[in-house]
Amino acid sequence: MIDRHLHRSFSVVICVYTQQRWEDILAAVDSVRRQSMPPTETLLVVDHNEALRMRLRARYGSVSPADGGEVRVLANAGPRGLSAGRNTGIAAARGEFVAFLDDDAVAERDWLRYLAAGYGDPRVMAVGGRTLPAWSSGSRPVWFPEEFDWIVGCTYRGLPPGRVRVRNVLGGNASFRRTAFDSAGGFATGIGRDGDRRPLGCEETELCIRLSRALPHAVLLIDDRAVIHHKVPPARTRFAYFRERAYAEGLSKALVARSVGAGKGLESERRYATRVLPAGVARGLRDAVRGPGRGRGGAGRAGAIVAGVLTTATGYLVGTARARRGPVTFSSGPITPAAAPVPGPAATTAPATEPAASAPPAAASPISASPVSAPARESPRGAVV
Repeated sequence: MIDRHLHRSFSVVICVYTQQRWEDILAAVDSVRRQSMPPTETLLVVDHNEALRMRLRARYGSVSPADGGEVRVLANAGPRGLSAGRNTGIAAARGEFVAFLDDDAVAERDWLRYLAAGYGDPRVMAVGGRTLPAWSSGSRPVWFPEEFDWIVGCTYRGLPPGRVRVRNVLGGNASFRRTAFDSAGGFATGIGRDGDRRPLGCEETELCIRLSRALPHAVLLIDDRAVIHHKVPPARTRFAYFRERAYAEGLSKALVARSVGAGKGLESERRYATRVLPAGVARGLRDAVRGPGRGRGGAGRAGAIVAGVLTTATGYLVGTARARRGPVTFSSGPITPAAAPVPGPAATTAPATEPAASAPPAAASPISASPVSAPARESPRGAVV
């Protein structure tokens, strides 16, 4: 059980980039403001889209902070992309902890409270949660394997339940101590979504590895009770997107391995590839031989896993070859606190058109996990005892 009297100071950062997600953004903010442990503030960081920024200022300019915390709308102060947007939010954050939520996701009511519960030990520098897919079609495609849910930014099959120690948290459902960024810097702007057409990622992986190097005794956790629901539009349920995202993941992993070394950059991927995926293929084939009904889609899932592995490996090889031809340069901090904003009138109307937007937030990459030996002793169901 979580302590209902626990309260920690959280700033929640939601990076946004397009008016096409207007209703999703409102739903995300509403889910934060309805938390059982309300945040100190919600920071909406707009990625170089003035029309959207002005519209959001008009929407939230008169919202009372007394119920659900203050809502502040900020412009991305760095280059176009998700990493710079997150860094802008970190720099402006007033809370002791900074949580991140995707703009097309909604958090369950106790999301922040479960994240906060993980920080009882001062060694804990980051706590993430579980991200479940919300399929716009109403159901998971029969061929889409749960082992590859990271393709659509969600927690994948293969992670143990409860609260576990991990190598890295998932960027769309994560929190950090504000002091973690003082030690390790922010999200690297030379990796991940930066306006490129490919759905690159791994910026949270690189940050977490860098954080663990800066603070060798740091503990990073995931608590699967801190749940969000991430929208999966029809375009991301197509096999073409599956392959494109897997290839981009390989490219991104090559950059991370080049930056932090293949040993640390790929340690969880080795376990994932040698244990989780073979078990998924075997499960799919076993379901297939059962015939119609329970076996529906089994062969497709097994085939998708094999195709995903091969496509990701191809991307990694291509990315490695490219990285060898030139230096890998990441800009990652330190994070400088933002200056106090200059008061100004909120816009009452939004222009009819909006500038070209950056690419949407990337799906998170696989993470490693091992049972937590500290800081909390836990029951098999993951509740702190």
